[in-house]
Amino acid sequence: MSCSFLSRPLRWMQTMTFAIGEVNRRSDLLPHLKLGFHIRDSSDDILVALRELLVLVNGQPESMSGDNATDKLGLNTSSALVCFLQQVSYFASCSCLSNKKDFGSFMRTMPSDAFQVRALARLLTHFGWSWLGVIGVETDYARLSNTFSRSRPKLVFAPPMLIYTPKYDQSNWNFHMQLILQEIRLRNLTDLQWIAGEAWSTGTSLWKNNADLLKGTLGFAIQRANVIPGLKQHLLNLSVSTVHKSALLTEFWEETFNCWLNNSVNGRPDGVKYQDRPPCTGTESLEDVNSSYTDVSQLRVSYNVYKAVYLVAHALQDMSQCEDGKGPFINRTCSDPKNFQTWQVRKKLQVKYVFKPRVSFGENGDPVAYYDLMNWHRNPDGSLNLVKVGYYDASLPDERISEWLTFASQAVRSVCSDSCPAGFRVARKKGLPICCYDCVPCAEGEVSNSTDSLECNRCPVFMWSNKARDHCVPKTIEFLSFHEVMGAVLCGVSVLGACISMSFLIIFFRNKNTPIVRANNMELSFLLLLFLAVCFLISLLFIGEPSDWLCRIRYPAFGISFALCISCLLAKTAVVLMAFRATLPGSNVMKWFGPNQQRASVVVGTSIQVEQPLVSKYYFSGIVFETCVAGSEVGFWCVLGYIGVLACACLLMAFLARKLPDNFNEAKFITFSMLIFFAVWITFIPVYVSTPGKFTVAVHIFAILASAFGLLFCIFAPKCYVIILRPDRNSKKHMMAR
Repeated sequence: MSCSFLSRPLRWMQTMTFAIGEVNRRSDLLPHLKLGFHIRDSSDDILVALRELLVLVNGQPESMSGDNATDKLGLNTSSALVCFLQQVSYFASCSCLSNKKDFGSFMRTMPSDAFQVRALARLLTHFGWSWLGVIGVETDYARLSNTFSRSRPKLVFAPPMLIYTPKYDQSNWNFHMQLILQEIRLRNLTDLQWIAGEAWSTGTSLWKNNADLLKGTLGFAIQRANVIPGLKQHLLNLSVSTVHKSALLTEFWEETFNCWLNNSVNGRPDGVKYQDRPPCTGTESLEDVNSSYTDVSQLRVSYNVYKAVYLVAHALQDMSQCEDGKGPFINRTCSDPKNFQTWQVRKKLQVKYVFKPRVSFGENGDPVAYYDLMNWHRNPDGSLNLVKVGYYDASLPDERISEWLTFASQAVRSVCSDSCPAGFRVARKKGLPICCYDCVPCAEGEVSNSTDSLECNRCPVFMWSNKARDHCVPKTIEFLSFHEVMGAVLCGVSVLGACISMSFLIIFFRNKNTPIVRANNMELSFLLLLFLAVCFLISLLFIGEPSDWLCRIRYPAFGISFALCISCLLAKTAVVLMAFRATLPGSNVMKWFGPNQQRASVVVGTSIQVEQPLVSKYYFSGIVFETCVAGSEVGFWCVLGYIGVLACACLLMAFLARKLPDNFNEAKFITFSMLIFFAVWITFIPVYVSTPGKFTVAVHIFAILASAFGLLFCIFAPKCYVIILRPDRNSKKHMMAR
């Protein structure tokens, strides 16, 4: 592996010296104190870093700016050492450092990775991506995938790929990404949507050889400062005469200009010595150099360094301005800025806000996160253009990503299954990840009003699902209406039956003195015709929207009218039997069944009714059927049973009187009418019970009309035929003939 001098961290170091010099030159900030610095090179090696840390612990100032990779220290080993130091780190983002129990003296201007996890999850949710893969290095920083997957259960991850590399190179993200991209190219994997962590979201060095793979990459980057006034000039203000003061600057100068400075003993790990190069002339100028050291267009980590220095300076300033009796420590005491303890500085740092936008810290010493969302664009000349397309601000109430992601419509799709729209539910596929599923439509009467709903919710009993099954709508209220064909036909038949009954009544009344009318119990015939007309009209009460008063009339009127009709027939049949019994010698039975007794029998036969009807609603699929129901099912069937008992008695008497002499004997017609009556109502019972909705009412009306027409035509049609068409038979002689 070839190694080269990393000029980007040198820019961070120079930013720290620039900020310290800026603080020392200000008269309003620490006027009686001067800040200094001591820089040690970790050489990107854990053992070297620990050695240099021990040097600082044993003899250097207790406040320092932390290294850019905490993993170099080895978190478990370093925690015992850094407890003696107040650290303000500018690049350590591991969420483990928020544990104040292990790292009580640690603070940072770099947001914790816990914020980055939430920001990445928000980004994936924004685009609807749920089919993901995670690649990381086996370090405390890269153990992100488990936390990531727990933070968003709807996201599904392929098994994370952990890269194992030599320990001395665990912090070099550029090296790891180069290895990963080489493998990606070897496997010919194209059209991948890369989502970069903040470590390499602005890593322009990856673009040169991998532009075709990385175009369109999205990633969150540390907040960028537009400019740090004076920093550019400070970075360029190096010369041969000044770089001799530092071995790091000397090595940087020799690497940048490929020359050798006198008295330099620097060498490269690959064995090449700088003495073999031409000597530096002293005319070299950094203004002609384009490198990561001189590039101030992406001041992100450098800005964190700048803020870290100022945070320490302002904490010391507050300590120096503290008044006894008003201090933040025990008994309202203050600390001495020239002789302070680590915990005293930490207390000041946790409550201080400096910059605009201001920097605030949480209870764990972590700054509230703000990330720039970067998108990698290719310029016409093939170079990389880092475009800010959004941001993530954890201080906002909903921690949202900005809404000006103008490229969202062009984003790739990364899902195993398309989202289930409203009206469908998710059905998991057995043996597949959680994001692989089928979309099953909600059943009738169930709805789902959100995407990827796990279950459908049943509508309330008075509502039903719409066609799209995405919301409930009121059920259609249904009843037998006068405006529909079936209701209109039944209404017409009912009126027709009533008209025929009244026509027969008029005919009988106009011919009341004729033998055929007088011989068939004229008064009961008039009552029967009147009650039959009422039966026909009663069926109209079953049509139309039910109401409380209508229901209170409907069933009692039905029961009373039919009981009156059957009672009249029963009385007529009894009169015929009694009349012939009275012709026997010594019989006086007719005096016990005269006109008053006949009227009384009709009243008594009608008086028994046991119903209290009410309005009821029946809920079917998509409709609500409104109808009148008896207050008691037992009562309704008792009414029908009572009418049936009357009909049985009438049938029995008519059957006994069927062979009585004379043409005026109507027992045969009554018998036939009762048979029709029984046929209708026996058929009615199973059909009524099994018919749903408004057809139940239609069946009931049909039974009323059919039985009423049976009684009307069987009993009165033959008599009207004689009265109108065969008046010659309407005579006493003919009536007495056998």
